[in-house]
Amino acid sequence: MGVGHYENFPVASLLLPAPLREPVEIIYRFARSADDIADEGDDAPDERLRKLDAYRSQLASPREPLFRDVAKIIQQHGLPPQLFADLLDAFSQDVTTKRYENFSSVLDYCRRSANPVGRLLLHLFKRTTDSDLRRSDAICTSLQLVNFWQDVDVDWTQDRRVYLPQDEMARFGVTERHLQQKVCDESWRNLLSFQTRRTRELMLSGKDLGKSLPGRIGLEIRTTIQGGLRILEKIEAAGYDVFRRRPKLKAFDWPLLLLRSV
Repeated sequence: MGVGHYENFPVASLLLPAPLREPVEIIYRFARSADDIADEGDDAPDERLRKLDAYRSQLASPREPLFRDVAKIIQQHGLPPQLFADLLDAFSQDVTTKRYENFSSVLDYCRRSANPVGRLLLHLFKRTTDSDLRRSDAICTSLQLVNFWQDVDVDWTQDRRVYLPQDEMARFGVTERHLQQKVCDESWRNLLSFQTRRTRELMLSGKDLGKSLPGRIGLEIRTTIQGGLRILEKIEAAGYDVFRRRPKLKAFDWPLLLLRSV
């Protein structure tokens, strides 16, 4: 999933109620450390998978401090252990899968790589109606997609990974030559325009979650949504040339995001 792919997710910020900052930080630490195993370092794929299997075993029988912390918040807050296992499944998939045949396969990956984070947050807040979970999934999946389009060049350069659906690349006349040579022609712009429009629609389909949740957590979610939408705006403003102008949030963006959120 890459180093940058948690940067748009809410973490234990000051917007969160104090009693929940520690469990959110533990969730983030677990996800980030497992993500690092999958994506970083010089280990061979078999060794990375072995380390992720060790994570799975410690979910069931915690021995190290991180996993004891995870076990503690699972017990204290009634968190579903399967959501942690889903994250590990996604990270293992990152080791073995570099291409995605269609958008359905990308969504299935997001279901395990991104959606568990939002669902765990909702369980912490005891807000787990079907509508809340559905909106959370829409937000988290779209945030993951935002990171994919934001990091197209990074993922290709680091390990020749392509999250763009293969069938949609073919439909728009885009090949891996575009990635190799950083070609931003009409075919590329049309493909990225299609991806950003669809991602924005998905993000907006979940936006009412930020309105329905109370106080600071509602503001946190609304700000996170606005952050994702802002990245999409920057992709469009760059003429979809994410090769030379990787869009990211800067200090001057935050007042705008907070204003839009309020």
